[in-house]
Amino acid sequence: MTDQAPIKRLLIANRGEIAVRIIQTARRLGIHTIALYSDADARAMHVREADEAWHLGPAPARESYLDAAKVLKIAREAGADAVHPGYGFLSENSDFASACAQQGLRFIGPSGAAILAMGDKSGAKALMQAAGVPVLPGYHGADQTPALLRDQAHQVGFPLLIKAASGGGGKGMRRVEQIDEFDAALAAVKREALAAFGDDNVLLERYLARARHVEVQVFADTLGNAIYLGDRDCSLQRRHQKVIEEAPAPNIAPALRHAMGEAAVAAARAIDYVGAGTIEFLLCGEAFFFMEMNTRLQVEHPVTEAVTGQDLVAWQLAVAEGKPLPLTQEEVVLRGHAVEARLYAEDVGAGFLPASGPIHWLHWPQGVRIDTGVAAGDEVSPYYDPMIAKLVAHGQSRAEAFARLADALAALSLGPLVHNGPLLLRLCEEPDVLAMAHHTQWPIPTEPLAIPTLAWPLATLWLASRTGPSPWQQAPGFRLGESSSLTAAVRIGEEARVLTLTERAGRLTWQGETYPYELGTDHIRLQRAGRWVRCPVTPAAEAALVLQLDGRRIPFAADDQHHRPHHDHETAQGALAPMHGIVVALLVEVGQSVSKGQPLLVLEAMKMEHVLKADKEGVITAISCRQGEQVSQGAVLVHFADPSAEKAQGGAA
Repeated sequence: MTDQAPIKRLLIANRGEIAVRIIQTARRLGIHTIALYSDADARAMHVREADEAWHLGPAPARESYLDAAKVLKIAREAGADAVHPGYGFLSENSDFASACAQQGLRFIGPSGAAILAMGDKSGAKALMQAAGVPVLPGYHGADQTPALLRDQAHQVGFPLLIKAASGGGGKGMRRVEQIDEFDAALAAVKREALAAFGDDNVLLERYLARARHVEVQVFADTLGNAIYLGDRDCSLQRRHQKVIEEAPAPNIAPALRHAMGEAAVAAARAIDYVGAGTIEFLLCGEAFFFMEMNTRLQVEHPVTEAVTGQDLVAWQLAVAEGKPLPLTQEEVVLRGHAVEARLYAEDVGAGFLPASGPIHWLHWPQGVRIDTGVAAGDEVSPYYDPMIAKLVAHGQSRAEAFARLADALAALSLGPLVHNGPLLLRLCEEPDVLAMAHHTQWPIPTEPLAIPTLAWPLATLWLASRTGPSPWQQAPGFRLGESSSLTAAVRIGEEARVLTLTERAGRLTWQGETYPYELGTDHIRLQRAGRWVRCPVTPAAEAALVLQLDGRRIPFAADDQHHRPHHDHETAQGALAPMHGIVVALLVEVGQSVSKGQPLLVLEAMKMEHVLKADKEGVITAISCRQGEQVSQGAVLVHFADPSAEKAQGGAA
């Protein structure tokens, strides 16, 4: 294909941070941007940033961002000459890509045929086998009768994964340990797959324990050139969804890395691929197996941009204009290491339940790249993926990149919406992660780490030694002979205390222990167990600070009772909807006795299923929802009585 006319008007068929990301590159290239928005996104950042914005429809994605006919109609009326689908929504919809081509719109991505070839996970594995790319043992056939699938499960062996044939992004996937779990898991995957992808076909794959998720970024143009831009490790996952990604994938021998890159390019060439794509592999020791191909730009593309110095969105647009790839394989050079953390609005302690609501305060840290679609005053909608931002750190080494990301996460200030920032910080300091000892099934720690005992007196010392407006932040205090008292109201995480210390001649006394100390301009030196340790203190946003102690970064501040996270999951006399969603299955009935932890119903939210369980023993007295009904966050869905209370009432009568 020869060069086409330059793209002048680009419609972005997406929302949130990826829409903003595309707008930034398009603006730099002088391309006019056209945004779309649903009712829920009327004031969203991507709408504010675009050159123009068109209303698409109601908040539910099925009636807005997933409505291909509406998107195409607006593209025609707005005079767009190209459509960038971002990721998610219509980005891997082969019919949409083909329809764009039929209407003379350049689809920023591969052809509909290529998307179709890789979208059918079963067919894709057959294609990969024919191309000589290793694949996992499993069943990828067209016969989807439950009896046959159950029989194939026996043949594949356990443990295994049931995966949506048209799936991706961790949706429509269940791990099954034994045959007794198979039927229930199959039903759940089929429901999720039908809701998310409109196709309930599944495939079965043998599950590999302690495997790593390593993916290769490929790029191909319309002139027959195809290369790979390094690889990424995405093994840190929860619910089969990535949490932290890094590039290049660490601890891989050069020969193995080269073999994976060449296999990825072979996979792209097998379907005449054009544009940006990612080949995902499972890596076990020196063996790697094809999982799937994502026929779009990945969420984690910034880490590849960081180590290659390239703008992958600009590459996409250049390829769509018929230009050759900017680099040959020999010209690709990787510099340093990059790591990305996905900041989500979610309640980690409640099983990663997605959260939604307003952001009253938001201060981004310095020194890292921030890809986001929100600012202070915006809201995270219950209708879409709850990602708030991606924080990307780059360093000369892996250790330096993780340290920079940890510094940034410790300095982040966001609320009152609950988010996973503290977990991300913990992962960046986790010994197993820093030693690359984790894998896709490594158990992400969700229990909050205890605040180190010494953090409280050190934070108090720092705050009280700086005079401030608060009556609880006093350095002089009162004196008893040569001693003085230091008092401060301190907030660490969600806990706040008012502490008073005794100081005398460079010695700090707290809870019966005395510590020699020195107070510097940016640190505290403390003598512990016969040795001096240096504890740096660095400023963060809005007068907050970060204390480094025992290998951890501990954010703290003077307590103003305002900047505290808000959790939506409070107990009530019944089971509350932990999020906005649709009831897809009722598992109990009125009059039924339930035990603590027993499943009550299944909610679908953000294309994922969430099982709502009883938090105590009781008897169902009422059910306030129906299957298929949309419910609001905080609504009481299942009412139940405490049997012990009923017995007591009966005895009183």
